[in-house]
Amino acid sequence: MTKLMTEPNSQVMRSQTAKQVSSRTSSIPVRFTSSYDFHGGIHPEEQKTLSSEQPIKKLPLPPKLTVPVKQHVGQPAEIVVKVGDKVVGGQLVAEAQVNVSANVHAPTSGTVTAIELQPFPQISGLPEIAVVIEPDGDDRQQWLIPIESPLTCDRQKLIDRIQQAGIVGLGGASFPSHIKLMPQVETLVINAAECEPYITCDDRLMRELADELIQSFQLLMHICQAKDCVIGIEDNKPEAITALEKAIETAKVDSIRICVVPTKYPSGGEKQLIELITGKQVPKQKLPANMGLVLHNVATAFAVYQAITEGKPLIERLVTVTGQNNRNAGNFWVKVGTPMSWLLEATVHNHPQKETFSSSNIEQLIMGGPMMGFKIQDWSAPVIKSTNCVIAAAPGELNSPTRSLPCIRCGECSKVCPASLLPQQLYWFAKSEDFEKAEDYHLFDCIECGACSYVCPSELPLVHYYRFAKNEVRRRAEEKQKADIARQRHEFRELRLKREKEERAERHKKAAEARRKSKSDEQDPRKAAIAEAVARAKARKQQKDTSSDSNNKQQEN
Repeated sequence: MTKLMTEPNSQVMRSQTAKQVSSRTSSIPVRFTSSYDFHGGIHPEEQKTLSSEQPIKKLPLPPKLTVPVKQHVGQPAEIVVKVGDKVVGGQLVAEAQVNVSANVHAPTSGTVTAIELQPFPQISGLPEIAVVIEPDGDDRQQWLIPIESPLTCDRQKLIDRIQQAGIVGLGGASFPSHIKLMPQVETLVINAAECEPYITCDDRLMRELADELIQSFQLLMHICQAKDCVIGIEDNKPEAITALEKAIETAKVDSIRICVVPTKYPSGGEKQLIELITGKQVPKQKLPANMGLVLHNVATAFAVYQAITEGKPLIERLVTVTGQNNRNAGNFWVKVGTPMSWLLEATVHNHPQKETFSSSNIEQLIMGGPMMGFKIQDWSAPVIKSTNCVIAAAPGELNSPTRSLPCIRCGECSKVCPASLLPQQLYWFAKSEDFEKAEDYHLFDCIECGACSYVCPSELPLVHYYRFAKNEVRRRAEEKQKADIARQRHEFRELRLKREKEERAERHKKAAEARRKSKSDEQDPRKAAIAEAVARAKARKQQKDTSSDSNNKQQEN
């Protein structure tokens, strides 16, 4: 693994860190235990030992990679390759066009065989546009140029590198990391809680790569200009805690400490972990940055470290593959785009016993944990950037109710809600599609942790109702925005047509006046000629009369 700096630069790094945290002393212990708690929470049965006791393994290349262009929050990236193109690992295949988006790279070398709708791991089961790559087996890589001495580098250059590498939050949210690192804060919080009952990829990462992780935390501190860093980790990970503690002492870093929190779901929620560490609640409709905090996942920090020190884009991630019938459960480095069906086969074939994979022992395939994860409809759907766990659940392993009973208004859901909401009321409003009322009851403060559904005696799929309500609110807001835009465009068109009509009428009026004036000018010479003719006629008549009078006088004489 590439080191963050050479030895002389490491001394500079430590001296810089020491200056940033001059208020700290060596007498402060590296590890401390949280004395705070958050409202609600549950204690689901853990199944972490299924996968946590085996070292991390790396899987071979699959025969096909399906790389979706939207694996993140925000707008899809725009495809920059075409069918038939040869690509290498780390090559850009889809480029972000707006800030809230993320680049997508080829996981390995091969040929682009298709660009089309492909199965995608999401709750709706709907397909998404993806770049299909057939690996050539060489696994040739062409990464970005590593950044030397990053702790003395301009923070904007590091943020740009994170954006170029397509790094997103790997805890499941998939929010573009470069945006989250832009604000300057006082404290960096590392989310190492990993509270889901099955997931252990962060645990193994901390056990095996603790030294690199400490360097990655220092990098994040430099980027967001944080003075100190707190690692929030549940007390059910003693090996990881010890490994981090030793790494901090080895690096002689005074600015990083470990906060051990009680094992309770969902302690890994952003607001819940902050409350456990600081005792303060993030205000509603506010972000941790408003409190001088920013929170990043362990795996995200490691991906940032690789992007900066090695130039490696986000083309693979650590995935927990588990399930009670999977005796070869463990944590594996998996290329983004790997089909989940092949992933299950490979994890079994990778075992020395060479057991045969059989889907008959799997009742359902879950991406994510059993609490916040969802069922995969099409097993050929690929591993994406947010895939931290794949559960091949045996029959009866996970509760999957086929029929829900009426709500009995027991109030258990309110007791366990970590966001201090009223899930029962939200359920009624969502069911009756009274979304305005649901918003009044802070629908969007729900973190969809599933604690309410877990304790519901009627087995109501409460989170599904909340997700439905949120999606409907968003959809209606988008439709309203589109309608407003259409109305504005219509009003503008009407105004434009009216203005054009008035301008046309004004032009016609001016043209008519010009014609009348021109006609009047043309008639003036003729009038003058007539007047002259009349004058001449009068003059001749007057002359004639005068001549006649003169003749008459002569005759009289």
